[in-house]
Amino acid sequence: MQSNLLSGDPLSLENIRSVLTRLEDTIIFSLIERAQFAHNPNIYNRGAFKKLRDLGFEGSWLEWFLKETETFHAKARRYTSPDEYPFTSDLPDPVLPPLEFPKILYPNKINVNPSILSFYTRAIVPRITRHATLALAATKRANGIVGDGEFEDDGNYGSAATIDVEVLQAISKRVHYGKFVSESKFQSNPAAFIPHILKRDGEALERLITKPEVERALLLRLRKKAITYAQDIVTDRDGTASPNGISKIDVDGVVDLYESYIIPLTKEVEVEYLLHRLEGLSQEEIDKLSNRQS
Repeated sequence: MQSNLLSGDPLSLENIRSVLTRLEDTIIFSLIERAQFAHNPNIYNRGAFKKLRDLGFEGSWLEWFLKETETFHAKARRYTSPDEYPFTSDLPDPVLPPLEFPKILYPNKINVNPSILSFYTRAIVPRITRHATLALAATKRANGIVGDGEFEDDGNYGSAATIDVEVLQAISKRVHYGKFVSESKFQSNPAAFIPHILKRDGEALERLITKPEVERALLLRLRKKAITYAQDIVTDRDGTASPNGISKIDVDGVVDLYESYIIPLTKEVEVEYLLHRLEGLSQEEIDKLSNRQS
């Protein structure tokens, strides 16, 4: 798998904004695709599938799907790129020869994918699939299926999990791109960060990296995108094309995903990265950074 980190300046704010904007589109479109299926909670319950247990796998259907998908992606050297982070451990080595990436990020082992997997399956999926789940229940009742059998499960385990993997990988890339944001800001003015890093003052670091006006603009842009992308475009008899006004996804749910989960978790990654930014450096190297002109 090729990476866009091999050309241009990966730490330029223009490049970072471009990557994050593209990821917004990927996440929204993938959520719209996931919303067409019901909740299907069985695919998120560990040990729910006997055939997987027989194979010695005790995780959930989604975790197995991630493992199988990421095994292939690892062989294609996806996770040698500094902007890709797997949900699965103990992956195989790449089959393809390694690419020579520039040294962009300071060495670190930050990976918050367990948190991403948890909030996505527990909070996001039930919300964005609510309409499909209720429609499924109505259909089941019409066919005489009542009670617990009405809800949640439409049997599309493979299709739902395929989209889940796409959403999770996009969210993971977006959240971990916080490292690039932190490194870019640190490189632009090390002296502003170093005193707080030395004091292990995470709150001060968060204040330095937080731009409320940028976050407000992001959420407004995200809402407009979600409203637009979630509507089908229909053509009138006179050839005029316009949205049909029917939303294919809970737009508020998409915005909440960013506001309540993606943005806060990205900040955690940014702060944690900065807290480790001086590890292994000598006092002379730290002083040199402190005195560097921005």
